[in-house]
Amino acid sequence: MLEKTGVPAASDLENVMPSEERLNRGPVAVIECFQNIPCNPCYTACSRNAIKEFEDINDLPNIDHEACNGCSLCVSKCPGLAIMIMDMTYSEQEALIKIPYEFLPLPKENDLVKGLDREGKPVCEAKVIKVMNPKSFDKTPILSIAVKKEFAKIVRNIGMGDEDGR
Repeated sequence: MLEKTGVPAASDLENVMPSEERLNRGPVAVIECFQNIPCNPCYTACSRNAIKEFEDINDLPNIDHEACNGCSLCVSKCPGLAIMIMDMTYSEQEALIKIPYEFLPLPKENDLVKGLDREGKPVCEAKVIKVMNPKSFDKTPILSIAVKKEFAKIVRNIGMGDEDGR
């Protein structure tokens, strides 16, 4: 499915998702990088060595979810926008997701937005908790959004516009 549509299949996502046990212990990075390309900024950004050194610059990232604390340094450094942070411990009802966001205008804290799936379809309401907008030219803004826990593994972006979520 990925090659035809750009959308990963459920089996692709299962291979990169941390275990339920790990997800329920606090924030952790999820790396949805599925193509072998010359890239390693996630590895160089990771100060905890949770993202392992690449044997070949074309390798897919390999993350030790147990070593990851969800700091999000890797999120803004990934040129493919392939990394997000999931925190299933945010509240009893909601998960906190940190996603890279490169659209304008940036939403504001407390905005209610549409949580979009990987195909760009609206699936739930999301609340913007925090907007990190680094001034450095090489860093992507990161949005922290709260969604109901049942949507945490589905939401990958947000929409602020028309009914299609764009």
